[in-house]
Amino acid sequence: MIYSNACSYAIRAISRLAMLRPDGYLLLDELCEGTDLPRHFVAKIFQDLVRKGLLVSAKGRGGGFALARKSSEITLYDIVQVIDGVEQFDRCVVGMANCNDDQPCPQHDQWKTIRGQIKKFLTTTTLDKMSKTLEKKLDLIGEPIVEPKSKSKPLRIV
Repeated sequence: MIYSNACSYAIRAISRLAMLRPDGYLLLDELCEGTDLPRHFVAKIFQDLVRKGLLVSAKGRGGGFALARKSSEITLYDIVQVIDGVEQFDRCVVGMANCNDDQPCPQHDQWKTIRGQIKKFLTTTTLDKMSKTLEKKLDLIGEPIVEPKSKSKPLRIV
């Protein structure tokens, strides 16, 4: 697995947010309802995403968490960068300090190709794609999509 548990939860939760309320605020309780997403852990993760500008939050009636940008403008790379960091994709796969095209480790050529594919996947996969895929998968397995009951404050996504 290339993601930490925190990053996996972040991806799952923010994809669900994009699916349920792509243009407004959603309460965390409604986001986690009917899932195995741990509410308190997701709350901490979402606060990191707010601080880094991927989400916004609002207190009070109609508040909760919302996407800070359009779902088509937030990539998996953005999420991984905030939660796990992306330095792992530039380091030597076997831990050599000086690993590059001039001083390659034994796995340099293979890892360079794989690393490029992973980065391309992360930078081209948007929340919009993830939310649509999630919706299709839930429909496929017969899992109902619970529509949020709460009303959302107006949100302007730039």
